[in-house]
Amino acid sequence: MNVSIVRYVVARLLQIEAALMIFPLAVSLLYRESWNYLFSFLSVMIFLAVLGQLLSLKKPENKRMTAREGFVIVAISWILFSFFGSLPFVINSDIPSFVDAFFETSSGFTTTGASILDDVESLSHSSLFWRSFTHLVGGMGILVFALAVLPQIDSQSVNIMKAETPGPTFGKLVSKLSSSARILYLIYLSMTAIVTILLWIGGMDLFDSLLHAFGVAGTGGFGIKNGSITPYENAYVEWVIGIGMLAFGINFNMIYLLLVGNIKQVFKSEELKWYFLIVLGAVGLICINLIGYYDSISKLIRDVFFTVSSVITTTGFTTADFGSWPLFSQMVILLLMFFGACAGSTAGGLKISRVVVYVKILVAEIKRVAQPNRIVVVQYDQKPLGTNTKHGVANYLIIYSVVFAAVFMLISLDAPDFLSAFSAVAATFNNIGPALGAVGPAYSYSKLHDYSKILLSFTMLAGRLEIFPILILFAPRTWKK
Repeated sequence: MNVSIVRYVVARLLQIEAALMIFPLAVSLLYRESWNYLFSFLSVMIFLAVLGQLLSLKKPENKRMTAREGFVIVAISWILFSFFGSLPFVINSDIPSFVDAFFETSSGFTTTGASILDDVESLSHSSLFWRSFTHLVGGMGILVFALAVLPQIDSQSVNIMKAETPGPTFGKLVSKLSSSARILYLIYLSMTAIVTILLWIGGMDLFDSLLHAFGVAGTGGFGIKNGSITPYENAYVEWVIGIGMLAFGINFNMIYLLLVGNIKQVFKSEELKWYFLIVLGAVGLICINLIGYYDSISKLIRDVFFTVSSVITTTGFTTADFGSWPLFSQMVILLLMFFGACAGSTAGGLKISRVVVYVKILVAEIKRVAQPNRIVVVQYDQKPLGTNTKHGVANYLIIYSVVFAAVFMLISLDAPDFLSAFSAVAATFNNIGPALGAVGPAYSYSKLHDYSKILLSFTMLAGRLEIFPILILFAPRTWKK
């Protein structure tokens, strides 16, 4: 393990987090909040800047960065960002419990949207801003942001981006990694600005529009009103957010290809086709199941589309309490929680590309059993899948299932019933937020014990980073010479 390069990169990242706290500090000044709120951000910002400076004074002589260093850097940086990012909430007493603040901040950076707050409207403007701003930072990735603004760490940093970018495969947009990161963030921020303007046009004030756009962009779902989007009672706003969530669930590589005019390649994307087919299928099935529960067809379609878009993109905004829907609709929603959206997007879950590959491998295996002498080639995007890719996808499902089962068993010691325990793990591991039962859209995670909140915090981090960085960080073998 090249500890010096890990120390140096993590130090630079702490300095970035210090710089990011300028924004909530500015909001605090703008709304003339008390010194307590100014101090909470200013003190943590100064501490992080000094700590980062001290840790980065000695530049590493050995700049070698293998996959192992990449995984460790990613895991440590996400944990530290969540740890230090939670301190302002504790210092200004908006969330006085450190465990609760760590859960909320982990949920923010991992774009989960699960909350321990029963009254979100009691938070200050600066705390609300920082809470939603974590979605924007974590959506595209902390390390991707670092590569965009710190090109000097670009050397061999492909291992960092591979470790942080969700999905079974990784690809650069252009030859230079830092340029790829800048292009991704330019697209990401431009789309965020469009959502902000559209919401502002629809009647939201600028502050609310900006914070909701952060949640849409990061597919995070932190609301700033009790009741999420429901209190606005604005059909236009619901459609903008619903379509926006769906757009941010698309692989950003596809959006880049669309912008440069390579439409043919976009239409060839098998994942994109399945993504929209699954959304349409889920909307249709739930609408049929709920037809007798709504007086207005337009309201039914809007609520169902919004919920499906929110759940499959693992955002977590709500306009309806889907926990009170019939069992069939709840099961469709639960299935979407596991699917997630496209690889290379800001969404969580298994990813549609993996789900499609699993289905194709299953079909191929059935054909082999039926006709043992038949050679069955599994194709994806009209190309044969390599053995390494198939093994990697299959192994990920095994590890995913084992980790899910372990967390579920531990959470069952605290949760009131099976559905609450199972859906709580599904919602946090897949970075969705609201679950079913006692942690459904009408409730929060505040009733859970501290040990459950800490466990689910690391579950959110493991889900966002797709398990391996967290497992590798805590594996004793990682730190052996």
